[in-house]
Amino acid sequence: MAPPLLLVFFFLFPAFAAGQQHPSTYGSSALSEWRPAKASYYATDPEDAIGGACGFGDLGKHGYGMATVGLSTALFERGAACGGCYEVKCVEDLKYCLPGTSIVVTATNFCAPNLGLPADAGGVCNPPNHHFLLPIQAFEKIALWKAGVMPIQYRRVKCLREGGVRFSVNGRSFFLTVLISNVGGAGDARSAKVKGTVSGWLSMGRNWGQIWHINADFRGQPLSFELTSSDGKTLTNFNVVPKDWDFGKTYTGKQFLL
Repeated sequence: MAPPLLLVFFFLFPAFAAGQQHPSTYGSSALSEWRPAKASYYATDPEDAIGGACGFGDLGKHGYGMATVGLSTALFERGAACGGCYEVKCVEDLKYCLPGTSIVVTATNFCAPNLGLPADAGGVCNPPNHHFLLPIQAFEKIALWKAGVMPIQYRRVKCLREGGVRFSVNGRSFFLTVLISNVGGAGDARSAKVKGTVSGWLSMGRNWGQIWHINADFRGQPLSFELTSSDGKTLTNFNVVPKDWDFGKTYTGKQFLL
């Protein structure tokens, strides 16, 4: 069996459905060149709690399906990478790789470093390592589980999402938090602005993952959002949240064009 990972992992993922196992067909949607990294896996249970360091919570509810990944510090970018899509393929290991296959996964969690171990001797998610921690169901789409920690190649690709970008609103009377999810194209949000009816565009701050916040009272106002993703594209959703909105609700807007 593969050796256990000495990692501190934020929360747990839900069970995973079949990922996209196929010869690579994402060349036209690639956002980066192929780069070297390593990958390992962890076992999951269908009854595992739902969570993650990106704030998405229920991954099915927020449009991410089941093929997901936890990224090491060098890739996670303090949550800025959350929601991005990565095509991953096994390389070099002829004994364990499944030839001609790749899988596309979404960044939904953080693989925390274990600073008690060297980066090249057990601390697989330590800086400066580029490491992908996959659920075993995703790992087995590209390699046999006996591989343990294996060399891979990865590249950013455009995310194909069903429906529009989702804005989940929470907070209190004096502040607003918004989870931005189901983002197509680059898949992430690198900046976010909000506008009510009595203000111009106001910049929001990243709270954690893809949860954004601002100290302001927007009750009774329709809300518009302007998002910019890592590929430089901007999407504006005017009045996507109606004036009778309420905390704890999710509202769906337009989507980035691919």
